[in-house]
Amino acid sequence: MTPSPNDPTPQHPTPLTVGPAGLPPIPPRIARRWRARWDAQQQRYLPRRTERFEVITDALTLDIKRPDPLIVDLGVGPGSLALHLLDRIPGVRIIGVDADPFLLGLADAAREEAGLAPDRLRLVQADLRAPDVLDRPELPEPVHAWVSTTALHWMQHPDLQRLLRSLGAYTAPGGLVLDGDHIYHESKQALFDAFTIRLAGLDAERCGVHENEDWQQWWEAVAEVPEFAAHLAARDGVLEDRHGEHGPARLHHYEQALREAGFADVGTIWQYGDDRVLAARRFGAAPSAPGSRG
Repeated sequence: MTPSPNDPTPQHPTPLTVGPAGLPPIPPRIARRWRARWDAQQQRYLPRRTERFEVITDALTLDIKRPDPLIVDLGVGPGSLALHLLDRIPGVRIIGVDADPFLLGLADAAREEAGLAPDRLRLVQADLRAPDVLDRPELPEPVHAWVSTTALHWMQHPDLQRLLRSLGAYTAPGGLVLDGDHIYHESKQALFDAFTIRLAGLDAERCGVHENEDWQQWWEAVAEVPEFAAHLAARDGVLEDRHGEHGPARLHHYEQALREAGFADVGTIWQYGDDRVLAARRFGAAPSAPGSRG
């Protein structure tokens, strides 16, 4: 992110084109159907996904006392959490960052269908693994909260720790990080972590979502839709090399990086099975007035 000008109020640039130049918009009526299928397949793995969204929303409304908070959604995907926050928090402004041009296309269609003003939801295509991902003019500061759901666990732990360490420099004092994700103490095979996975599986059966379409089936179905051909072609290669030698981050990697970035009160505020919400607050008083630099 570039340094703020003397005016402490974040300034929003012209909306960024979603994905590579020339990518056609996805018709809202088509996108709506595929976002619904996305939500259903996510619920197969996250039976309490809506409850997780509510926990993140409640934490934001409790801790950020200003009428126009700026929130960055890291790994915004098709916009499920962003749209939930926009519906629940009056005046919130969200910048959604994601590397996937297809999922951004779904989010952009949702933005259009909802008739959101340009300063309410902006979408930026960027790879969160890039060292300079936050040094972009499309991402003004200060940010009052960083949120993410089921996105960061795909990152190798050195990349994720680098990203988390960089957040502090762009966060208003008192600003939050709220990450809802699968975050394990050791590994999926470790006794405690395996137990939490089994709990989540039982919950999925109880909620009747264990036979929902899965991740792979959803993407295979997407590939059969002619209207998505350009977006899927643009997606080729974008998310390669996700599985490297270091492995995904564990809970202590998150906590260590956030503390090194200047965040305090780092810990889990909600968990069911292997699904948790990790929260952290930056040192300093919470921003409370419009135009305050923090």
